[in-house]
Amino acid sequence: MTSSPVKILFYVQHLLGIGHLRRTATLTRNLMRAGFDVTVVSGGHEIDIDLGGARLVQLPATRATDLYFKVLVDEEGTVIDEAWREARAKKLLDLYLDVAPDVLVTELFPFGRRQMRFELIPLLEAAKASSNPPLILSSVRDILVAQTKPGRNEEMLERVEKYFDHVLVHGDPELISLDHTFPHAARIAKRIFYTGYVVDRTGVKGGKGAPGAGEVIVSSGGGAVGANLLKTAMAARALSSARELTWRVMVGTAVETGEFEELTKFAPKGVIVERARADFTTLLMNCALSISQGGYNTVMEVLHAKCRAVIVPYAGGLETEQTLRARLLAEKGVLQIADEEGLSPEKLAGKIDAALNGPPAEAAIDVNGGEKTVALIRSWMEERG
Repeated sequence: MTSSPVKILFYVQHLLGIGHLRRTATLTRNLMRAGFDVTVVSGGHEIDIDLGGARLVQLPATRATDLYFKVLVDEEGTVIDEAWREARAKKLLDLYLDVAPDVLVTELFPFGRRQMRFELIPLLEAAKASSNPPLILSSVRDILVAQTKPGRNEEMLERVEKYFDHVLVHGDPELISLDHTFPHAARIAKRIFYTGYVVDRTGVKGGKGAPGAGEVIVSSGGGAVGANLLKTAMAARALSSARELTWRVMVGTAVETGEFEELTKFAPKGVIVERARADFTTLLMNCALSISQGGYNTVMEVLHAKCRAVIVPYAGGLETEQTLRARLLAEKGVLQIADEEGLSPEKLAGKIDAALNGPPAEAAIDVNGGEKTVALIRSWMEERG
């Protein structure tokens, strides 16, 4: 008689871009391939994404209306209220009771997504009170947003100590350790485990006729920010040594139709404007150059593809993560950075030429985050018996 697979409930909430969901999806595909039974519960707007056959449960969606995540609205654009919060918290709790997971994973929380504590604290309380509590894990990227409000860091630490067995940090301390952006990490050091970076390896390297072959791929993630980068890149084409190449501009799924049409009209001859594609990683594998924002997923996919790259880190609101990671990699000589502030076609064209004349993006960092996450969860479950 074979034992039933380990059941994992993986909670993720994206509010502006879709990077958190994409990383969760890559981890989920790895877990499914390893034989785990995964249910992903998503609280952001619905996205068509490959979960490797995992079950997806979509909560009533919410998103942020500003760069500081202060105002959250529902799918109709109405500010969410207490009744909405209570109804969604109940749906999440009912799902937990239905799945009865062996492992509960919260993406980013308690190091972020504080806005969702109305549903996450009841979820964690229910999990801890179970007759057979699940293994409870926090899944976080390498770099956290620095907390400036008094008491926030202490609140995070207390929640880790109260609810979580382990913290999975999807990074490599040889590039940057968690304490660089979370200086209180020493207090929970025994709970922290580095997995290496999580990389989507579904891209396919092809020949001359392969998707993206010899092209310049311009992207700004799947979120609603980045239109300025796309327009500036199109204007920089004629000023760069890549002016004879085909440029493919990828517009995020969250960008409104009107803005997409405006970008299409702005495109000069030789530039293709289209919505973000499922084979984005394949385009990177075959391109001559990538111009992108510095999101976690795209940067890691660029490194995996070993393509030449210019990164324009997003620095809106309180965001410092993309700039910090890009600078650390630029110091290793693997990519070019163009600052978002003061970005002009002339400045970007200079960075494009520098990238085309430099080495491909390649860094000696741990990029086995998917495999290591699987191995860690498996070993912890075996210890539990």
